[in-house]
Amino acid sequence: TVLQSSSSLKTSYEDWLLTYGLSVSPFHMRWQTALFNRQFYNWGRWKPRFLYLWFSIGMVFGIVAMFGSVILLGKTLMQTLTQMLTEAPKAQNDRMLQVVVSDVSSGLPLRTCFVLLSCPHKQVPGVNLPVSQLAYFFSAILISGVIHEVGHGVAAIREQVRFNGFGIFIFIVYPGAFVDLFTTHLQLISPVQQLRIFCAGVWHNFVLGVASLIVLFLLPAILFPFYYTGVGALVTEVTEDSPANGPRGLFVGDLVTSLQDCPVYSVEDWNYCLGDITQKSQIGYCINAATLQQLSFPARVYRRLDGTVECCSNNSLTDICFSYSNNLDSLLHACLPARKAIEASQVCRTNMDCQKDFVPSLCVTPSLENQTRLIRVKHPPHIDMLFVGHPMHLQYTVSLSSFVPRHNFLSIDLPVVIETFCKYLISLSGALAVINAVPCFALDGQWILNSFLEATLSSLIVEKQNRELVGFLILLAGSALLAANVALGLWMVTAR
Repeated sequence: TVLQSSSSLKTSYEDWLLTYGLSVSPFHMRWQTALFNRQFYNWGRWKPRFLYLWFSIGMVFGIVAMFGSVILLGKTLMQTLTQMLTEAPKAQNDRMLQVVVSDVSSGLPLRTCFVLLSCPHKQVPGVNLPVSQLAYFFSAILISGVIHEVGHGVAAIREQVRFNGFGIFIFIVYPGAFVDLFTTHLQLISPVQQLRIFCAGVWHNFVLGVASLIVLFLLPAILFPFYYTGVGALVTEVTEDSPANGPRGLFVGDLVTSLQDCPVYSVEDWNYCLGDITQKSQIGYCINAATLQQLSFPARVYRRLDGTVECCSNNSLTDICFSYSNNLDSLLHACLPARKAIEASQVCRTNMDCQKDFVPSLCVTPSLENQTRLIRVKHPPHIDMLFVGHPMHLQYTVSLSSFVPRHNFLSIDLPVVIETFCKYLISLSGALAVINAVPCFALDGQWILNSFLEATLSSLIVEKQNRELVGFLILLAGSALLAANVALGLWMVTAR
């Protein structure tokens, strides 16, 4: 009786899932519906000539993308291997593409579905993608996938292929989308018609990426009535562990206008200035010789392990050891209160930069450990922030925006949200276009390649079996290339 009841309950559960188009299996949940079929048919029958031209352009783009993706993955693989073999590898961002997540497929013939295959900028949830960015990440994946599948569905209806339904799925935590097309119809149409359908997804992802790029580029003009730009970098967040956090640090709503002598008009300027400060040696400050004598006090001088000199007490939070040259070119050191010494001083590299107004002045330079910098951050009307540490710590713990609200009731986060989401769409939709174009089993590239070979090699290779063999060998090589990039990409992300 118990077994019969359990079997009946299982049957009822399966019938309920089938009724609502749901399918549940380990790590994979899928929902398919015919609710949107009428809308798809309306799109597929709208302006036939325009759609013919639209998907014909997409077909050309898809074929070019198929060859281009192989070249791109090949270069990426060589760069990754070179980086693994070098003792001083370059930053991972230097690579053209980093494959970080493997693909899944429904396994159904000629049914298009996807999950994220690759993502530039090494964004991996749970590994190195901030939790605060997860909403952008998964939303961009889902939207990119839906736009991808809409392309396949509309192109199929345009080519008189029966459209069975549209659906979405979740594989582990990654969302995706798919369209269900009638396989027999697909097999009956010409190879060129098939190409228009199979290339439509890649084409739509490319168009989505370009549209997002245009929005990102025109965002200052779009938001001009509400936000203005070009006046500085607006602080939107300072993390609790940030060295810029404190009573004389940065606060949300502060407008940064310069770093040292480097003017800041936008977030790009902020990043450029920090990079420039990192690469160059520590800048100095002009101090009047009399003021120098007045502020300095005797201190024991000793050398650090990296060769730099320290002349202040280790317990001092306000004093910094400075080095300078006198008229005899001998190197001297003085422990000075940092804020009093440099707050109103101009920057310099040598004593010659300070010889103005006939007042004897010297160029004093903070004597700090390697990679450590003293940075004066201007954010009027507040007192300058003096930062001591690695410039990248400042970059990673302070979030900024180039958009300043014209009115107090406007959110300072809205432009950042739009900017960030556009960047994710560009990155993920572009990655989806590149990877789906790869001639690899279970990806769009498999069907693009097969249809392309049928359209171009039918007269050269008469036997269909021989054409299929050529296609199989190319797919095998493409799959191996993609798998190698995935494996090495994951290793580079997780092992370093």
